[in-house]
Amino acid sequence: MSFVADLRVVSRGRDFRRLFGTRLVSQFSDGIFQFAVAGFAFFSPESQTTALQVATGLAVLLLPYSVLGPFVGVFIDRWPRRQVLVLAPVARGALLLVAAWLVAADVPDPVFYVAALGVLAVNRFFLAALGASLPHVVPTERLLAANAVVPTSGTVVTFVGAGVGFLLRALFGGDDSGVAVLLVVSGVVFGLSALIARRMDRMLLGPWPDPDRPQAREALRNVVTGLADGAKHLLGHRIAAGTMGAMAAHRFFYGMATALGIILYRYYFTDGDPDAALQGIGLVVATSGAGYFVAVLITPYATERFTIERWVPIALTAAGVLTAALVLPFQEWGLAAAGFVLGVAGQSVKICADTTVQRDVEDIYRGRAFSLYDMLFNGMYVLAAALSAAILPADGKSYLAVAIMAAGYPLAALAYRAIAARSRAELG
Repeated sequence: MSFVADLRVVSRGRDFRRLFGTRLVSQFSDGIFQFAVAGFAFFSPESQTTALQVATGLAVLLLPYSVLGPFVGVFIDRWPRRQVLVLAPVARGALLLVAAWLVAADVPDPVFYVAALGVLAVNRFFLAALGASLPHVVPTERLLAANAVVPTSGTVVTFVGAGVGFLLRALFGGDDSGVAVLLVVSGVVFGLSALIARRMDRMLLGPWPDPDRPQAREALRNVVTGLADGAKHLLGHRIAAGTMGAMAAHRFFYGMATALGIILYRYYFTDGDPDAALQGIGLVVATSGAGYFVAVLITPYATERFTIERWVPIALTAAGVLTAALVLPFQEWGLAAAGFVLGVAGQSVKICADTTVQRDVEDIYRGRAFSLYDMLFNGMYVLAAALSAAILPADGKSYLAVAIMAAGYPLAALAYRAIAARSRAELG
């Protein structure tokens, strides 16, 4: 089914529309917040951005999802999820007001980053509750359609929120007071999601009481053991594990491309003008978002024609070859075009990874598999930014970084093909 047809089907349910509305409002707020943090960390007129600061900023944005992710489910399976969706926005809104005050008061950057980490930690609980609630508002036969619609819509709305953040920055300025305004707006908008969630019945979203469920303390101790069991199970399903590995490889090289692009626009293309740099990187984000959307349209047809096992290495190889051709001239148009290419390739691989994990991994291990998935998805991105901090020059013009991406993508494709071939040989 097409995206529009899937959306039409699942939107017939009133409770789905309310949960969906809660997600859209919250992820719109996320876009504004992420833009505010990125502007503060990378494009502040008062500071000189380095590759190390880029790595720090990305770590603040992403590490809570990697570190907290496996443990959040323990609580989401014990607390009323509707209450999480009502109370988390209030807590996050309060933290955003605190963060706005800290920025306006010109406190040291590490203090602001601690507040931002608190905001993201609360958001991790919120997003986990949204994900766990979906089966309670969608009939089983429509769950696949809902899973196709919800993540794509959330990503698009996040990009829209970032665009609104860009406009607000142009209106209020990029200094500390302008960042504070963005944080306040994000907090207010996120609070609106609580009003939508309150319209759902208190126990609609579960979890149902279970006297055999282990206590939270015992469950927390079991998380690490469970992740290890999940990893062992994944290794026994080579295609799912290999596709997840392909996604992790893409996130690593995409993280390098992100750090490279930020520093190039900050110093090489714009001579240190933060507003011009932000406009340039905003164009790259827009083209990357367009690539995400194109991937959603073409991947179902491409996997039907080529199969997942062939489409993944095609996407990875194209990403490496085209990125090298587009970025090596070190022109602004090349980075914008590369953003589109990496958006198409990366989202194509992610869709294939989502599908293989859902298709091949047994249900009892699926939650742990997706916890590992989240850890890889965000951890590899931050790891790449850390490597970039070590190799990027002050102006960002690095032939070494481009060479790593250009060679790494095809090598990842070859590794994936080898894994797929071995899996077919074992099954055949």
